[in-house]
This record gives sequence, C-alpha cells and structure tokens, in this order.
Amino acid sequence: MVNSSPNPPLPDTSGPVTIAGPAGTLELHVDLPDDDVTPLPLVGIVCHPLPTEGGTMHNKVVTMAARALRELGATTVRFNFRGTGESEGTFDEGRGEVDDLHAVAAWVREQRPGDALWLAGFSFGAYVSLRATASLKPDLLVSIAPPAGRWDFDSIELPTMPWLVVQGENDEIVDPQAVYDWLEQSKAQAELVRMPDTTHFFHRKLIDLRGAIKNGVKAYLPAVHG
Repeated sequence: MVNSSPNPPLPDTSGPVTIAGPAGTLELHVDLPDDDVTPLPLVGIVCHPLPTEGGTMHNKVVTMAARALRELGATTVRFNFRGTGESEGTFDEGRGEVDDLHAVAAWVREQRPGDALWLAGFSFGAYVSLRATASLKPDLLVSIAPPAGRWDFDSIELPTMPWLVVQGENDEIVDPQAVYDWLEQSKAQAELVRMPDTTHFFHRKLIDLRGAIKNGVKAYLPAVHG
C-alpha cells in the first residue's frame, strides 16, 4: 500500500521524526515503551513549557512525564512548538501552538487509529493541551502546573474525560492558589495532586512526579489487544 500522506509513518524504534505542521515542519521525538513493559494500545503526547522562557520538548519535567507513561506501556510523542528547536514558524501566544498540537494528534491518530490518545502538558504546555482538549477529545488529560492566572483560563472548556492535575505547593512561577481556586470555582472534575515542598520545575522531586503521574493514570490504562 502506498503511503499517500506527506508525513512519515510512526517509527518502530525510538527516535526523531519530522512532520508537516500548520506553520512549517514540526520536530518530534517518538519513544517506545520500556523493554520490560507490555506495550499498550496507547499513545501519549506531551507538550512543553513556554518557548520564550527556554521551554522545549527536552525539558526535564516533560521527559519525566513521558517516561512515566512509557513505564506503564505507552508510546510517547514529544514535540517542539513552532519556532522552537527545529520546528518552523514563530511563537503565537498559544493560538498557533494549539494548531501544532492538532497536527501532531492527527498524525498519531492516522498512524495508530485503534489506540487510545492521552494528552499531557507542563506549564504553558498544560495551557495549550487544555485549550485543545474540547476539540481533540483525548481519552485522558494530565496537566502539570497549569498556569492559571498567567493565561486566559476563563475561556477553556473544561475536560470531561479523566483528568489529573499535579501542582507543586512551592511553585514560584505558577501561583498554586490560583490553580486551586480555578479548579474549585469552575467545578472542574479533576483529580488534584498537591506536591509539598515542590517548585515549578520539580527540582529534586522528579521521581515523586513520576510516581504521582503513574498512580493517577494507571486505573485508566487500556487493555492489551488480544
């Protein structure tokens, strides 16, 4: 069968991938599940923090979130938003970045139509994935330090699927109380994990973050294909 798509297939080994995005090419990195874990029909896309403050798909919180999902059997896809790394285009205040996420999700669903799709995001990446959730309808959402109070959260349509929020209580960039107030006032149906003595970038708390993600999502893992 001839591949009519301009994009490459989802690789069967871990490594970099380039696909067409709305503002030019997008730089991705696909990682397969750990060797000692049964692969599940599940792909998790992880979105990175603010590019204008140095955020990329190689951010340690992003890579740890992806690692947590792979340890459960997921394939993970990290990618650089437009204007970051080798991704073409320029920063667009969250609007075009939602379109970038749509392009990545469309590629994943084209390649793995039978798999569950989970979205995860850290900081600005949490904002972008939240904005895209109503249209993408992932099977699960993970929001790490969602930047309530820094971006327009009033216009976000609240997720209806399983939703995990992880927030450090000593976050110096995202006001933890703003996150708690937003969740409470919006009556969001989210499972909130508050991590004590934890700063924005989870310094010395990355292993705890991994555990919080794995514990929070494991009940929703899809069954292995028979």
